[in-house]
Amino acid sequence: MFNASRQVTWPRLKSAISRDDAIEQRIDALLHRMTLEQKVGQMIQPEIKQVTPDDIRDFHLGSVLNGGGSVPNNDRYAQASDWVALADQFWEASMDDRDGRLPIPIMWGTDAVHGVGNLVGATLFPHNIALGAAHNPELIRRIGEATAREIVATGLDWDFSPTVAVARDDRWGRTYESWAEDPELVRAYAGEMVRGLQGQGEACLDEQHVIATAKHFIGDGGTVNGIDRGDNVDSEERLRDIHGAGYFSAIESGVQAVMASFNSWHGEPLHGHHHLLTRVLKEQMGFDGLVVGDWNGHAFIPGADVLNCPQAINAGLDIFMVPHPEWKTLFHNTVAQVRDGTIAQSRIDDAVRRILRVKLRAGLFERDRPSSRTLAGRQSLIGAPEHRDVARQAVRESLVLLKNRDQLLPLNPKQRVLLAGDGIDNISKQVGGWSVTWQGTGTDARDFPGATTVSAGIDATIREAGGEVFVSLDGQCDESVDVAIVLFGEDPYAEMQGDVQNVQYKPRDTRDWQLLKSLKARGIPVVSLFITGRPLWVNRELNASDAFVVIWQPGTEGGGVADVLFTDTEGQVRHPIKGKLSFSWPDRPDQCPLNMGEPGYAPLFPFGYSLAYGQDDPLGDDLSEEGLQLPATEDVWTLFKMRPLDAWQVEVEGQVNDKAVMKGNQVQVSTVTVNAVDREVQEDARQVIWNGDGFGAMALATRDRQVLTDYWKANGALVVDVKVDRAPTAPVQWRVGCGPSALSQVDVTEELRALAGQGWQTLSIALDRFPDVGSDFGLVLPPEEFFTRVLEPFSLATEGELELTFSGVRVEKGFI
Repeated sequence: MFNASRQVTWPRLKSAISRDDAIEQRIDALLHRMTLEQKVGQMIQPEIKQVTPDDIRDFHLGSVLNGGGSVPNNDRYAQASDWVALADQFWEASMDDRDGRLPIPIMWGTDAVHGVGNLVGATLFPHNIALGAAHNPELIRRIGEATAREIVATGLDWDFSPTVAVARDDRWGRTYESWAEDPELVRAYAGEMVRGLQGQGEACLDEQHVIATAKHFIGDGGTVNGIDRGDNVDSEERLRDIHGAGYFSAIESGVQAVMASFNSWHGEPLHGHHHLLTRVLKEQMGFDGLVVGDWNGHAFIPGADVLNCPQAINAGLDIFMVPHPEWKTLFHNTVAQVRDGTIAQSRIDDAVRRILRVKLRAGLFERDRPSSRTLAGRQSLIGAPEHRDVARQAVRESLVLLKNRDQLLPLNPKQRVLLAGDGIDNISKQVGGWSVTWQGTGTDARDFPGATTVSAGIDATIREAGGEVFVSLDGQCDESVDVAIVLFGEDPYAEMQGDVQNVQYKPRDTRDWQLLKSLKARGIPVVSLFITGRPLWVNRELNASDAFVVIWQPGTEGGGVADVLFTDTEGQVRHPIKGKLSFSWPDRPDQCPLNMGEPGYAPLFPFGYSLAYGQDDPLGDDLSEEGLQLPATEDVWTLFKMRPLDAWQVEVEGQVNDKAVMKGNQVQVSTVTVNAVDREVQEDARQVIWNGDGFGAMALATRDRQVLTDYWKANGALVVDVKVDRAPTAPVQWRVGCGPSALSQVDVTEELRALAGQGWQTLSIALDRFPDVGSDFGLVLPPEEFFTRVLEPFSLATEGELELTFSGVRVEKGFI
């Protein structure tokens, strides 16, 4: 907890947007007319799925948000005009002055963290880690300007961006949202992004710009072990000097909102941290805008819950972000807590003053409904050519060259080229998280009209020059080729679902490495294009490559990679390699944290590293390939924790043999539906509903056989954290499978019936309960052999009705 006896001085900052006496007088007049209910309503921010225009009118709501993947009318392909139409409804409700209501315009906020990610067809820029590698603050401002124009085309006025975290441990699932491990680079970027989003001078907060938000205050990038929403134990000096850097320039540039962070500082959650939110941010630093919470973030304060949290308001939070269906309970509780003195009236007035100040500065009181504004509804702005040009420049400037044996790059486009790897035309992999869906999963080319994949850009460049392209995901090709280009890397993820335990690339899956080695063994020069949201230990892949380029997550303008990769037809460089690492690159898979200037700093590639074309490459093919020993012998092997881990995925099968893999936040077949739902944090659990119309199964599955033998020998069990909301109406089998017709099963009907209505419980099934099974070939497999080839360790099947939610799946030794 904070030790008040030790004082640390934070800088007093001068905002580009100065205090305006006329605005303050208008606020005084408004506060004088507002009832307590109207004031509290300004402090409640529900999600658009949980609110109606009548709610906005009746509860005087001051703002709404849309979460990742949340769209008007639940239509993924909603156009700008659809967003504007809903924004009009919300605005009209907020301005209804009937029955003595005081009209105050509503704000709508969205997470446009690398472009307007919720809007199909929008320009999606490279994620922040890539932009950091560009080392170009002016480019950041232009990205902010383009993003703002696409936001205002939807009728929205508030962006929950920029993220100004200084990521210090690459295991953190939000590393790609950070520009750099270096606070000075983050400081240089943050102010420019705010200027781009909000505008400058006479254009500041005009109709072509939006309210910006610096987030997440503070220390989110410095938690112990890189755990998202974890604990930061830095000293206050380090909190100021490292993690405060982005806030300093953002506030100086006039940022109007700051978002409180999920993390704690020395065990005290930021949403309830009076010293940091009030004494430091508002009093010492002089921030006079509003402080908004994160997704139900106030619920993590000890002694509070999502619908009852005076602690957050008293600490300095001005707006509850409360995407909870029962948000009205929070409204009523807060009103009651002001009346009984739990929350001081002066704290409510300060919060509402800040909210009104931002709205007045943004000109919202002077504007008519969103549809009447200059750029509203202009679909031509969504993915506009001039915005895509900025994004393509960002791709070109962010590429980092780590290896270039014998000056293989740049390539002559007239060659015969093999394209391989699972990144070929994989747009989801290319754009990463916060792209149409929150996690960036479950999307395909239809969700990114006008986008250019990396491989399509390469293909076009080669064909225009008269070269030849051969495509093979697994590298198999009967044609002779001059060079192979292999696209591979991380699959998309967001927030805590991207947390990892070490920085070894795919520790359980070596297929990419094997592909590279197979090409080398055939004498084909190999260019690796590595898609990633963080530095990872890829020594094996580096050794198996002749050239290795980190392309990060380039967004929708993947054609920018080919701009740099190839010469023109005369052999001249078209665009040089410009990117330089803004994060240190690990020499070992357990090398976390790894930051320049820290004791024991010994990276494989230091901060700022990159080869240039024509530069001698000192890297050989003899890097250590000894990764972490990942063990079938660990005591607990976690398969699902907030998301399927490693190679696991949720699969469903219905009555008519209809099968599907869960790629987004829902999957449905004839008899089974699975939804991503919240238990403790956003979408950290999966709700499974069997409708009773016949056979249905849900499984946690993988393509590669897994070995559970050691767990079986050690009295192990399969364990699931489960909540049974509707008891089964027919027998339910827990299956462990190793192939289409080779499975072992245990009846768990009575266990599930006993858990119905009991809330969250732990269900364990001992591995020795599973009997011998018949194999695909008519042989009987005893458990010791069967458990060497498991594809589905957790599968539930029934022909009846059943509704349950699970949030954790694991295999544990010595459970019985």
